[in-house]
Amino acid sequence: MPDDDWNTDHHKKRSWTEEIEVAGDELVARVKELAADAQVKRIRITEPDGDLVLEVPLTIGAIAGGAVVLAAPLLAVIGALAAFVTKVKIEIVRDEGKG
Repeated sequence: MPDDDWNTDHHKKRSWTEEIEVAGDELVARVKELAADAQVKRIRITEPDGDLVLEVPLTIGAIAGGAVVLAAPLLAVIGALAAFVTKVKIEIVRDEGKG
């Protein structure tokens, strides 16, 4: 099993998190933009008081030819959320890059 340990130790991916605030009317456009970024692995949308509203895991499979292919129901949920909030926080989890 030394080979398994070596692979695990030397091929760990690092990630980092950033947090931004957006107005409700900009939410759908911002989520589409983030989903198109290959380094973004997860998006968490929270209320300003910290309550989690929505968490969206993203994968490379969600991107096709540079265009975001998100399910229509997910965008509908995000659009409905945007109609009810004035501001939300988006927590963005990104991969460090090439590992």
